[in-house]
This record gives sequence, C-alpha cells and structure tokens, in this order.
Amino acid sequence: MSGLSRRQFIRVMLSASGALVVGVGPASAAFTPTVPMELLGEALTSLGAFVRIERNNRIVIGARGCEIGQGVITSLPMLVAEELDADWTRVRVEQLPYGYEIGPDGPTNRYGPQGAGGSTSITDGWKDLRQAGAVARWLLIEAAAQHWQLPHERISTEASHVVHPDGTRMPYAELVERAAAILPPAEPVPVKTPDQFRVIGKPARTVDARAIVTGQAQFGIDAYLGGALVAVMLRCPHLDGSVESVDDSDARKVAGVREVFALDGPVPGSSFDGNLAAGVVVLADNTWAALKGRNALKVTWKPGPWAEESTAKLEAQAAEAFKGEGVNVRTDGDMAAARKAAKRVLEARYQVPFLAHATMEPPAALIKIEPDRALFIGSLQNPSGASSVIANLTGLAREKIEIRMTRAGGGFGRRLENDYVAEAVMIAKKAGKPVKLLWTRDDDLRHDFYRPFGVHQMSATLDRKNQLTGFAHLCAATSLNYRIARKKERPPGQGCLEADDFPAGLLPNLDKRFFSLESGMPRGPWRAPLHTFHAFAVQSFIDEIAVETKQDAVALRLALLGEARELDYSGHGGPKFDTGRLAAVLSRCAEAIDWKRKRSDGRGVGIACHFTFGGYAAHAFEVSVDGRDLRIHRAICVADVGRVVNPLGVEAMMMGGTIDGISTALNLAITVKDGQVQQSSFGDYALGRMAQMPNEVEVIILPSELEPSGAGEMGIPSVAPALANAIYAATTVRVRKLPILPELNRLL
Repeated sequence: MSGLSRRQFIRVMLSASGALVVGVGPASAAFTPTVPMELLGEALTSLGAFVRIERNNRIVIGARGCEIGQGVITSLPMLVAEELDADWTRVRVEQLPYGYEIGPDGPTNRYGPQGAGGSTSITDGWKDLRQAGAVARWLLIEAAAQHWQLPHERISTEASHVVHPDGTRMPYAELVERAAAILPPAEPVPVKTPDQFRVIGKPARTVDARAIVTGQAQFGIDAYLGGALVAVMLRCPHLDGSVESVDDSDARKVAGVREVFALDGPVPGSSFDGNLAAGVVVLADNTWAALKGRNALKVTWKPGPWAEESTAKLEAQAAEAFKGEGVNVRTDGDMAAARKAAKRVLEARYQVPFLAHATMEPPAALIKIEPDRALFIGSLQNPSGASSVIANLTGLAREKIEIRMTRAGGGFGRRLENDYVAEAVMIAKKAGKPVKLLWTRDDDLRHDFYRPFGVHQMSATLDRKNQLTGFAHLCAATSLNYRIARKKERPPGQGCLEADDFPAGLLPNLDKRFFSLESGMPRGPWRAPLHTFHAFAVQSFIDEIAVETKQDAVALRLALLGEARELDYSGHGGPKFDTGRLAAVLSRCAEAIDWKRKRSDGRGVGIACHFTFGGYAAHAFEVSVDGRDLRIHRAICVADVGRVVNPLGVEAMMMGGTIDGISTALNLAITVKDGQVQQSSFGDYALGRMAQMPNEVEVIILPSELEPSGAGEMGIPSVAPALANAIYAATTVRVRKLPILPELNRLL
C-alpha cells in the first residue's frame, strides 16, 4: 500500500455510495487509510478522517477530538467547514474513532492529535483541519473549472455550491465524481483570510445538543456488546493496601453473579501503569446483580505503607519543610538582599486541598478481547494512552486494537489516566468474555488521581514608597509527578509551581522554591492543573499587599504588568506571555464591575486575573455575607483567547469554568485520615448548589486578531482568589485556606 500514488489515494476515496471522501491528512498522503469502504456508505457506520459529500449535497465532517463537554465536536468541524465553504446548517458531524495505524514511515495517527488536555484542541487543529477543508474545496473548484472550461481562479464557492462568474450555482454533489479523479496539489492550499470567514467567529449551537437533551446521545457508560458481562469492583480503601482475605459465599448466591475473584494492585512505589488499587471483582449478567453481589462481599483489607497518612500530618509536614532549602525553581536578583533593605516585609500562608474530579459520568469501560484483535468503547481523554495500555496488557499490536470514542460526561483531567481501561482489560482476560466495567460514585471519589495538596508561603518586600522590590513564593506540595512514568524526568515542582508565572519578570528580585511532601495519594491533572493550584495564593496575596499599603488592587496589578510587552514563558501556553493582554482583561473586568464605585450596603468587590495555557482571563465578584450565608450578587468573567472559533462555545466554557470555580472554591476538599480518603459521595463532597450561585455569569470576550488558544480551562483559575478578595472587602475577614465556606465560618 505504501506505493500508492496521490491519484490512487484519492480515487479509492470515491465510495460506493457516490460520496466524495477527502482525507484530513496531507494531500500528498501515500497510503490508504484502513477504513473498510463498506462502512463509508449511506449508513455512516464509520467515517475515517474525511470530508464526505453525499449525493443529496449533504456534507458530513468527522470530529476527531475527545468530546468531554468542551465543545470540540462542534468547533473542530467548523474549521473544516469554513475552508470548504460548506453550508453549516446542512453539515452533519460524526465522532471519529481513534486513528492509530502503521504508515510508510512508521506509527502515525490518520486523524492528527486526538487527546483532550491542556486546552490544545483548537490550537492543534487551527492549521491542519482548515487545510483539509481547503483541499476539498480546491478539488471541487478544479472539477467545476473543467466542467465549465474556465480558469480555476474565476470560480468561487458559497454555501456548498461552486459559483460561475455569471452567477450560475452548482451543488458540490454534482462534482464529486470528477473531483475524485483529480490529482490533489502537492503543496498546501492557501486558506482564507479572516475577512472571508463565514463560519469561524459565528455562533454555532452544539451539534449533538438535541441528542443530549432527548437522551439519544451515547456516553461511554451507555455502551454495550452482546454477551458482555458487567463487572464492578470493591477496591481497597487503604492507600497501596491489599486484599488479606475474602468471603464471597454470599456474593456467589446472588442470582446473576457469574464469578468473583481478587485483583492485585500495583506494587507500592511502582508507576501507575495499570490499575490503581487492589480489590475484589464481581462479574454478573447485569448491573443490579453485580452491585448486589459486591454488597454481599466480606473482605479483610491489609493496610499499606501509608496507614498513618492524614491531612493534619501533611499540614505539619509542610510547616517543617519550609525550614529547609527546597528545590530552586527560579531566582532573579537577590531576594535576601531585598529583604534586608526593605522598609517593610509582608508575609502570608495559603493552603489548598486535594481535589477529586467528580465527573458526572464515573469511569466505565467496555472491552472485547479476541486472539488477534480487541475492541474498546468508552469515554476518554487520552486514547493514545488507552491504546498503549491495552497493547501492553494483551500483547496485541496497537493497529489491531479498535477504539471507539464516545461523548464523555466530563473529564477535567481524570480521563487522562487510563487505570479504568487497565482494570477492564485485566478482568476481561480473566473472564474470557467481553466485559463492561462500571464504577460507582463512591469508587470515583475514593480512587482518583487527585489534584495535589499544597501550602504556599508568600512574602513581599517594599521600599519606603511602598513599591514592591521583591517577591518570594515557596510551595510545599505533594508533587504532581508522583508515580507517573511519563513524568519521571520532570522537575518535582512542575505542575505546582511555574518558573515564569506572575509576577515573574515583573520585579527585580524573585525567589521561587518547591518543597516536596511525602504522600501516598495518587495525583494527576485537575482542570487547569497548575493554575488552579497556585492562582489562589498569588492573586490573594497581591490583594493583601494592596490593602496593607493602601493601594488600589487593580492599579497595583497594572503597575506590576507595566507597558505592554512579551515576556518569555517556558510553561505550557508559551513561549510568550503578553502583559498587555492580561492588563486588558483586568481593566475591562474592573470597568464591568464598576470597580471604583464605593459600596456602602455591606457588599464587597474582589478581582483577580491570570494567564492560563495561552489565554488571559479575569474575574470580579460582588458579594455580601449575612451571618453565615454568602451571597454572590454579581459575577463577571472577561477573557481573551485569541480569535474565537465559536462564540457560543467560548461563552459557555467561561460560564462553566466560573460556576465550577465557585463550587470548588466554596465547598470542595478531599481529606485523608489513617491512609484512607474520607469522602465517598456528594453528601460529603458537596458540589455547589443553585442557591450558592449567582443569578448569571456575565461573560465578556475581548475581540482579537491573534491565533486562537483553547478555552476549556481559562475560566477557572482566577475565580477562587477573586471570590476570597470580595469576601475580604465585604467582611475584612481574610480567607487563606480552601475551601472558603468552612474557613470563613471558622473565622467569623
């Protein structure tokens, strides 16, 4: 197959149903995607990474990304549709499977990047998906040029039609056979300039919204295969604990229960390359029988090496750690000298808890393993990782593993890890049958890759004019890189303390150091991982400085940012950080909340801003506190994410991020006692209630001509500090420990 020419490649893409099928890969691709042609007919059982133009002029576009609620099933096809000049009202979108294959140069993905993490989907697709649409449009124009015997340059396109210079219009469908016979260009096709956009930048509703609200949308937990057994697992509650003994006699008496067996967990200290915890598996004909059988188990657990771990001991460990030197993250100037010369030194300590992801759809996995192939269906964020896990545990070649991706009921970083995939594979191998593994909410909260616990020790030096001369940020935390093989070589503080984050580069003296805390809690990325972890401390402390020096908090931030310029930024979202763009969202947010107006009604206003993964956002809240009741009267979010592909999608992401940020800041914490997670349901891990939320979130998206960044995570980091700052303005009570409500009630 590697010897196929471009002409041969494009010819096989004329399907039996008469549809033009154009690959998303380079126009000069030299091998055939391994998608059976019988699956490319009218039934649309499978797509491949193609633009499909059907006989009735309907256009079908494949969505390659993992849809976890961030809207890429809509925004990524919009990029293709724009360059194709498709009539978006007649476009149908289909979710693509994972596209691993062996090409002429080795392993590749026929669809390009498919993971969902770090808000990269739009930035990854901005060029290659637009090029895919442009190539398809070029072929159609060339076909029309041959038909009308006109130069290519004289023909235009509009709304899924080619347009003759005299105004005559021909639907794309009438040109598919001729277009399929044309040799595509060897070089990239020119794409549109922004003034030509007809789809990008226009509000588009979620393409599968009707399916979601009518219950037709298929999530991973909905997947089913004939003959599959349902598996549930009672996992060891102790960190790195194990099964000591099992009495499964009552479980086996439950009608429908087929098998009960123990599953070992990873060796303590080893990488989390497979399942996350030891436990006992119950296999049954249906979910009810499996859960009933699990409830009937009598298991004795053996505590692991972390039997004495607790949140209180982590707090004490952090206090002790600050007495050491730590690991240098960044040093500018001479902070020690600045401290000696300072007229005043301000200090504060902030604490953030472990957090669970608590996705609405808990982990689930459906797998069928055969001697020479495997099929996996489920909700993912990291399909490449899932493919590798299945291959490692089965010995199958990755090209023999089919992965069908479904819409996911949330992700927030939880599905970047594939421990639940590994569990399903291990169970299916033992069962010898297809298996559908289900987790409960209890499983999900007690066995997660949690956002790290950390304590931030902040200090600032000021001169006689109350000008900042130095800033120190010491962070003692449970490293994000714990027992993750692919992160083994990363600095220990990566994911908890970023060298170039605010206010790095803005002051002559800076000291950032990381202190690693010992903990057996599994850790992993949680929505905007680094930034939700430390923005609370940094932006709250800036407000404290403003209060203590009697400066305006917005003016202080703007003075630090200074004139608009680009600074080097080595973290994700770089390579540059634009001070002018952060200042712009901050200023617009202050204007929207009417920052300078003095409140005399018991209300307080707080503000914060942050640079996250290439995007800029600011939040402002107006709140009041009546007894122990906190009321949010106004909530404003201002964002700059570059050029916006789908305004409705970005607005929804900022609203969702703000609501998620409020819920998390007010209520959420995972605590540990005797080496066990204490939370097990939404009763003790209480997501925000409607009564705690503002009536609306006012979202302002700043226009930009710059290339887009993502938007899934930018709307959350500045929420907690802005809220804490507003509470201080209303009450003069400074909350330095999250979650806010328990700490506020303690301090009042």
